[in-house]
Amino acid sequence: MLLAVGLAAGLAACGAPGGDGGHAADPQAVPDKPGKPVELNILDVAGNLQLTKQMIENFKAAHPDVLAKVTYSTAPAPSMAGKLKAEQDGGAAQTHLVLSGTDGLSAGIANGTLAKVLPDFSSRFPNLMQNYLEPAAKMQELANGYGVEVVYYPSGPLLEFSPGAVPAAPASPQELLDWAKAHPEKFQYAQPSNSGPGRTFLMGLPYLLGDKDPKDPDKGWGKTWAFLQELGKYVKYYPSGTTETMKNLASGAVDMIMSTTGWDINPRKLGTVPNTVKTAIMQPMHWVTDAQYALIPKGLSPDQESAILQLIAWMLKPDQQAIAYDDGYFYPGPAVKDVTLQMAPQKSQDTIKQFGRPEYEQWIAQYPKETSLPAEQQVKAFDKWNQLVGGSKVGKK
Repeated sequence: MLLAVGLAAGLAACGAPGGDGGHAADPQAVPDKPGKPVELNILDVAGNLQLTKQMIENFKAAHPDVLAKVTYSTAPAPSMAGKLKAEQDGGAAQTHLVLSGTDGLSAGIANGTLAKVLPDFSSRFPNLMQNYLEPAAKMQELANGYGVEVVYYPSGPLLEFSPGAVPAAPASPQELLDWAKAHPEKFQYAQPSNSGPGRTFLMGLPYLLGDKDPKDPDKGWGKTWAFLQELGKYVKYYPSGTTETMKNLASGAVDMIMSTTGWDINPRKLGTVPNTVKTAIMQPMHWVTDAQYALIPKGLSPDQESAILQLIAWMLKPDQQAIAYDDGYFYPGPAVKDVTLQMAPQKSQDTIKQFGRPEYEQWIAQYPKETSLPAEQQVKAFDKWNQLVGGSKVGKK
């Protein structure tokens, strides 16, 4: 399960690579409907298909005149930007749609493989920004027109713990530090660059600690880096991914970890973590939001571009967005307004009823929501964490 946002992104197709100044084909040249049904190879570098594959399949079934065939594949996020560049430079791209997170968006823009979708094709997405949930609209702004957001969630930071070992959850960072001192090696979080909960904790701390500038990890996080260095004295090691922290919590190797709404609900549904674990927030709580995007590369044929634009617009319909509730993987999941759990498939409703937490709805409504750091700032934050905090404890048991 990859709640962490993916790295590198794009869509590509046959046609001359580059050469369009970063823009997609001339909007006037892209028909409303392809001249004939197209085949699409869809690559997921963010775990997004768990949320959106059924939406895509529904579109294919409803529009056989647009989509003839869809092939799905996944790849490690860091390999994506180079893959797209090689395909486009070779003039025979094999990837036609990529689903990615914020860092992939940045990597695709940086290496010149992505096309600008907005405002070039704004007419294909009427009232796009007005239809998004307000915090989702802010995440869409991070795309700078190079992607269209398809799922969203206010992720955390949340503490997840075994109630038998932690009768009262820490209610502030200072209380967390005090608890960690009293229970050395029993608190853990995964490396932020490879973990949604780890990244969310890192980006949420400046708000919890009242740091100078929560959007500037280099010069505005003095309190955050000092806190993490002190906390690190009582952390045995930082796993390379979130799943390992979940397994450590389940086995009793640790008693408390960092989590998010999706990483709390989905592993309990899967049985990775016992359903007896609890979650808590620290004050002053600020949600750090996350999102995933559909991205379009340079060089698509007009027919391919037409099909993909139609597909993305379909994925943003409320009835399709309801599928994003899934098994709580990106809870809640929908990026657009007025999509209730009652609209979701019965399986999703049953999962959330059994494994969801009523307080999440209240907390999401109650506390402010902050966008994730722009990708460039995330990279700076990860590098500084590696230098100041991770050190020799990264990935070592």
